[in-house]
Amino acid sequence: MDKKIFMIIDDDSDDIMFFKEALKEMLPSSVCLEANGGIEALQLLRKSEKLPNFIFLDMNMPRMDGRQCLKELKKDAKLKSIPVIMYSTSFTEESINELHKLGASSYLNKPSDMNKLPAQILEAIRRPIQLS
Repeated sequence: MDKKIFMIIDDDSDDIMFFKEALKEMLPSSVCLEANGGIEALQLLRKSEKLPNFIFLDMNMPRMDGRQCLKELKKDAKLKSIPVIMYSTSFTEESINELHKLGASSYLNKPSDMNKLPAQILEAIRRPIQLS
């Protein structure tokens, strides 16, 4: 895999740190952009010349949650083709189906064991959402 640009959108600085560490372990040459919430992410992305290859988007954030941010990303002609992987502590079959309809390409459960995160990130970018 060539040098990829990832973006993590999360309001939890620990989760951002764990994600970036896992990414560096898995893909040392990758670049990881970060945003503290959906509003900041949209501002950064809209003025960015080099867009990420993948966006990992936390579901539960204040001010603009993951669903709202996903809707905004998919409405924007410049950003709508970027694969968005929803990132949360839990998903239901219903929420997975809803996120797929909103344009998410995949989802990732935040692991309790951070040693599993690198493999889970890789799986999430390779596996599209399977609808039930």
